[in-house]
Amino acid sequence: MSETHSTDKGVAHHMEVKPFAEVDHVNPNVRHARAQEVRSKALARALAEENPKPFRKSFLRLYVCLFVAYMCSSTNGFDGNTFGGLSAEPNFAKYFDLTPANNGATVALYTVGQIVACLFAGPFADKFGRRVGMAAGSCLCIIGAAVQAASTSRGQLMAGRFILGMGAVTVNCAGPAYVVEMAYPKYRGFLTGLYQAFFFTGTIGTTWLEYGLSYLPTDSVVAWRLPLAVQVVPSLILLSGVYFIPESPRWWMGQGNHEMAKKILVKYHGDGNPDSAIVALEMEEMAEVVSVNGSDKRFWDFRDLFNTRSNRNRTYLVIAFSFFSELELPPTSYYLPLMGESTVPESYIGAITKGRIVKTIGITNVKTQLLLNALQTPIMMISSLCGLCIIDKFNRRTFLIAGSIAMSFCITIITACTAQYAGKAAVSGVGIAFLYIFLVCFAFTWVPNQALYPSEILSFNNRGKGLAFYNLMRNLVLLINNYVPPVAVAAVSWRFYIFYILFDAFGALVVYLFFVETKGWNLEEIEGIFETSNPKKASLKKEKVVIVPEEEL
Repeated sequence: MSETHSTDKGVAHHMEVKPFAEVDHVNPNVRHARAQEVRSKALARALAEENPKPFRKSFLRLYVCLFVAYMCSSTNGFDGNTFGGLSAEPNFAKYFDLTPANNGATVALYTVGQIVACLFAGPFADKFGRRVGMAAGSCLCIIGAAVQAASTSRGQLMAGRFILGMGAVTVNCAGPAYVVEMAYPKYRGFLTGLYQAFFFTGTIGTTWLEYGLSYLPTDSVVAWRLPLAVQVVPSLILLSGVYFIPESPRWWMGQGNHEMAKKILVKYHGDGNPDSAIVALEMEEMAEVVSVNGSDKRFWDFRDLFNTRSNRNRTYLVIAFSFFSELELPPTSYYLPLMGESTVPESYIGAITKGRIVKTIGITNVKTQLLLNALQTPIMMISSLCGLCIIDKFNRRTFLIAGSIAMSFCITIITACTAQYAGKAAVSGVGIAFLYIFLVCFAFTWVPNQALYPSEILSFNNRGKGLAFYNLMRNLVLLINNYVPPVAVAAVSWRFYIFYILFDAFGALVVYLFFVETKGWNLEEIEGIFETSNPKKASLKKEKVVIVPEEEL
């Protein structure tokens, strides 16, 4: 493989990748060779020939397509903090007669809707395509948000949350699959990780909107109806653009339409060049791996998640990732606004405040509580974007291990401050500070991988159902993490947070021992890694090569 490149002097070069062991065959006068360690020699050769720049014309078109898919994550983000902020609004609680006995069920119905929809969301995206899956989920989200915003009773509010949850999981099965399958291999880590970062565009919008609306008269229904209504925004943006973006080339390949798959790859990966090295590599590998008779064609068939050793390995990693990505994080978004002694009526807060992460810290103003809730979202988004900027420079495993260790340390400090508070404002301040440091560590390391890693390790034929299963596991863990902490903290106080200290440390150990490395491999090569006897070991292998112009060999 070779491609012509121009130097500053206009001299053409053809690039070749040579094993490092053959470096002695290179002309000693070579000036343009560079040595590097790579995992995939084939991918390194193709990228050397392409020499892609991040802002070339075809990539700009690709980024627009991915932006439409990112709205799937933003949709989920709009609820991430909306209900937590509204929980601190006395008028909202009074209007719907929310009490400790029924508030938990109201909050949980969003998660219950996601769990129910997991049964069909993945298969739907497999059968009808990623675009149709995103569009159908967005329609459900619009219906759910509209029902919520127009609710005049708690029953209607709960119905809206259930429908909204169904729509959210539908788009979040199709969206990550679309992004990881459309992303250019060199930038797959950043582009797919950015999907999860868009979650915070939704949370930032709603939390700051709620903070601003808190200055309205206390009896204003606009203060809580408007935040519920704006949840339709990302879904409307997606629906306005999804018709104009291409379907995933891997989905077309799975339908046996090789011509359409190549056409899309040439346009968005090959910069219009039908002889592009990266397009040729992707087409060759997809033809070998993607099956036109796979389980993705059978709507009801989830057996492929467990029927072979390699598939079981993938599924176990998905389960482990879902647990560690959710249970490493104590609940904050729903309960952060309720930390401390509040002016919200005790009849509403009741047991909910027992689930606060830090004991009473003397925050008595609802606006201050909403401000604390609003601050965590931009902090986490900035942190996740910073992590994305270097995610392709370090191993995925390195990110996850370092993040888990750092979070374990932060929770240790938070637990110590909570235990020693006893009216000491300085100590409680340290605890709050480390809570935000914890969020920074989580957002910097785990958030960029939440959509990326499961999408990478799942094979194409199982990606839709696998992501549905991943969302199912995450939501089950969320239910546990939302309901157990209030009860546990009420029973054993700060001692419960020792669980998170140990669980985060355990997460680092599990990642080190069992997680497969995906950085540096093409999607189809990752499928091959899972067929080896020791996938983790195989994924960590590197080969030292020299990239050198052919005329200098």
